[in-house]
Amino acid sequence: MTDANWEALSNQTVAAAGVLYFLALLVHLAEWAALRQPAVAGDLVTAGGGDTVAEGGYVGTATPAAPAGAGEDSPRVAFLGRLGLMLTCLAAAFHFVALVGRGMAADPNRVPWGNMYEFTLTGSFIVAALYLALYRRFRLGWMGPLVVGFVITVLMVAVIWLHDAVAPLSEALNSPWLVIHVVSAATATGAFTLGGIASIMYLVRMRAERRAAAAGRPLGRWLARVPQLDALDRLAYRVHAFAFPVWTFAVLITGPIWAHEAWSRYWNWDPKEVWAFITWVVYAGYLHARATAGWKGRRAAMLALVGVATLWFNFIGINYFSTSSQHSYAGLERPAFLDQR
Repeated sequence: MTDANWEALSNQTVAAAGVLYFLALLVHLAEWAALRQPAVAGDLVTAGGGDTVAEGGYVGTATPAAPAGAGEDSPRVAFLGRLGLMLTCLAAAFHFVALVGRGMAADPNRVPWGNMYEFTLTGSFIVAALYLALYRRFRLGWMGPLVVGFVITVLMVAVIWLHDAVAPLSEALNSPWLVIHVVSAATATGAFTLGGIASIMYLVRMRAERRAAAAGRPLGRWLARVPQLDALDRLAYRVHAFAFPVWTFAVLITGPIWAHEAWSRYWNWDPKEVWAFITWVVYAGYLHARATAGWKGRRAAMLALVGVATLWFNFIGINYFSTSSQHSYAGLERPAFLDQR
């Protein structure tokens, strides 16, 4: 295959992946819609927090059998869940082929991390891949529409605004440290994103439980499928605890080594370097507060969201708002309105 054929294959498989992610999102939303009937007697939320939870994640002390089509274990809902997972796996496979095609389209062949479009493709793929890898370990079926919705949104941004033609690597990127640094940073970014989703759902479910308890009504089926608050809190902590040392390796070890090789200095006060360090400080504070001050629940979730906001601002925002970054090779144009006075 020629380089042009590889690039065309990459573009086509990105489009196919987007369609499959969209179909997976529709299936997951249909699955959630089947769970939106109010919970039956025994599913009432109590303010005391002494509820027991069935395997599916419902709140209640003795959940009776739900009507056909209304419960998570009904054949219809189970089928939709499996179909959504299958479509997500297929979309991730096409997504991976698109990345391979971008690398093979370059002359000479290279890793697909030469511009912001390719970085964004990689970051969104890792979010999907980590979700699929952890799906059974942490029972993440409830996270399907959130993850797929996030990935398809990022893909749309990449294709519409960030797309760039395949080109050789710039001199600063032409280094073995590119693979080590980007793989570790992208892996940590994907894990932090999943932890951020868990933290968001913690806050959403906490508010819903309080409102349901105050009104004396049950928690809706679609939200009752989300794990209990303590389970969400543990999930967020475990994911962040995995991602933090990986981010440390990327930001404080491989990044400075690569910077010294490319620019003869370990630290340049580059805006991306500074924001990467800010992200590191926020997540270090998150883990330290949990370990020493006993921060859990709402405060920990809020701090985690600050961390994921700094993370994604560093990933995309710096390229919009900074004109002095040595990472300008990321390939994102600065909007003209920002230069107007």
